Amino acid sequence: MNIFPTKEKKFKLIDDQAETLNRLNRRTEKSENLTSQHTDKSFRGMINGNEFKVISSVIGKGAFCVMTGKINSESGNVKVEIHKVFKILLSIFLCFPIIGITVAILTGTEEFSPIFILVVIGQILIIRYAFIGIAFKYLSNSSLNRLRDVLDFEWIKN
Repeated sequence: MNIFPTKEKKFKLIDDQAETLNRLNRRTEKSENLTSQHTDKSFRGMINGNEFKVISSVIGKGAFCVMTGKINSESGNVKVEIHKVFKILLSIFLCFPIIGITVAILTGTEEFSPIFILVVIGQILIIRYAFIGIAFKYLSNSSLNRLRDVLDFEWIKN
């Protein structure tokens, strides 16, 4: 079980590699730091040769997913992950049930019961799969659709 979800997809280029890379370069604002800022471009990030590491430039939700990939002569691949900063924040959020039950037991407001262990595990699973999983699925699909529109390619079915 992965703590944080990732998504890997392969695509087939409609145009040639040079045209696709040119399109990506025109629509990407160069940035060493993958942070959100107002821009008229579709992405922010780095492009080195035929490899890229970008985030969507949508303010508020674009920086959640980092897309890294490679564009080959006729195809390419992209991997979508949660940004490092968000991983740290979400890790803290995942620890809240453990911290809460520990504080409740140590302060004496609750006596220890084995059922608390099941409750904490259930809360962590709900946070991971209901909140983080659904948010990642929605935001990664949004970022991947934007990448597909800019680069003009077709997804390859696995």
